[in-house]
Amino acid sequence: MISFFQQILIYSDIILLVGMLCIAVLLIALWRRQSWFIRQITDQRMAVDTRFSAMEQLMRGQERQLMEMLLNDRERQRTALHQLQHQIQRLLSQSHQMLEKRLGELQRQLLDEGGQLKVNLVERFDQFQQRVSHTLAENRVNQQESLTQGIEGIGRQLLEGLTSTAESLGKQVNQLVESNDQRLKEIGGLVEKRLSEGFEKTTETFNRVLEHLTRIDEAQKRISELSSNVVSLQEVLSDKRSRGAFGEVQLTALISNLMPESSYSLQHTLSNHTRVDCMLMLPEPTGKIGIDAKFPLESYRKMTDTEASEQVRTRAQSQFRQDIRKHIDDIAGKYIIPGETSDGAVMFIPAESVFAEIHGHFPDLVDEAFRKKVWLVSPTTMMAILTTARAVLKDAATREQVHLIQRHLHLLSKDFGRFQGRMDKLAVHIRQAHEDVKDAAISANKITKRFGQIERVELDELPPSTSIARIGETVEGL
Repeated sequence: MISFFQQILIYSDIILLVGMLCIAVLLIALWRRQSWFIRQITDQRMAVDTRFSAMEQLMRGQERQLMEMLLNDRERQRTALHQLQHQIQRLLSQSHQMLEKRLGELQRQLLDEGGQLKVNLVERFDQFQQRVSHTLAENRVNQQESLTQGIEGIGRQLLEGLTSTAESLGKQVNQLVESNDQRLKEIGGLVEKRLSEGFEKTTETFNRVLEHLTRIDEAQKRISELSSNVVSLQEVLSDKRSRGAFGEVQLTALISNLMPESSYSLQHTLSNHTRVDCMLMLPEPTGKIGIDAKFPLESYRKMTDTEASEQVRTRAQSQFRQDIRKHIDDIAGKYIIPGETSDGAVMFIPAESVFAEIHGHFPDLVDEAFRKKVWLVSPTTMMAILTTARAVLKDAATREQVHLIQRHLHLLSKDFGRFQGRMDKLAVHIRQAHEDVKDAAISANKITKRFGQIERVELDELPPSTSIARIGETVEGL
């Protein structure tokens, strides 16, 4: 678009420049033609003046010769005055008669030649004036026609260029508006689709959470009802491997049901070469959160054994406190790495009863875990945490889409602002071209008026009749 507008402007400037150059060339040619006519008239007048000057010098030379002859005759007559008085008088009378006769003939000859020269000059001036008038009229008509055709051609070219430019610009504006409308519709449809999908998935997730909670309640009821047919928790968790496998299986089931696969990693290896049971990949500023599923339950089993003595249960309770504290320290030291993981980690307790026991009878452990940023969670609270994490992931994805939409809208706003600026520049150039056309029309009118003035111009600041009359008077005076 930029190069197209620049080409239009360059072509308009070139057309205007060529028009002005043509006008200037026509004016220079007319001025040179007029100068040539004036030089021709001036040369002819100078030739006539030269001829008249030569005739005047000739007459003066003859008069000087006559005067010299008379002076010589007078000197000779003075020397022989007494001797040749009668002869001198006779010679003087004869000489006088001859001189008068000769002067009369010379005067008649000069008058005849002057009249003939006057007639010839008048005829030549009339012919020259007619030729000059005819030539000037033809030149004026031809120049007016060529100038009018040139101006009309320039006007047509400018009008066609402006019309095509306006049509092209209108088409481009319509295309841009249609493209922007289509783009906005697509963006709006995409946003609406994403929001609808997000709402549907959120609703589906909550329904699934409620369904899982219902299933868990039913499972707990069935466990309590069928306790005789199920191995007790103490027996299942008596071995470390069985305990760890049980916690990992339960944690894996919860995470796989609630979180997308891209948001967590099982048995994730950290930079300190330790392996965490599960690593949640949450958006910033939360980051990566490690979850440990290996909970020490040997002391808890002894502490809750009703058949054991009070002393044994007391020692088991103390050992349980030490095991929990040590496990909190291990999690804080292994799974909290500045710059790599979040500033906290999660201790997954696979039994609700153990979780309730810790919160009910060991508040100091809860406070210590809170200070060291190790969060104690049970299956129920873990489900709530995972649901919240899923909502955070969806919110982050939605924010990314919103940022994308905002970026496209910002780019669209920039494009429209650039388009508005170019439209303003084009309007300025169109107005300038309109003003240039008006100026060219004014210049054409001035040139036409100047042709009229040139047709009526006075040759050598005098009308031809006055010049001819003065030449005739000069000839008659001679």
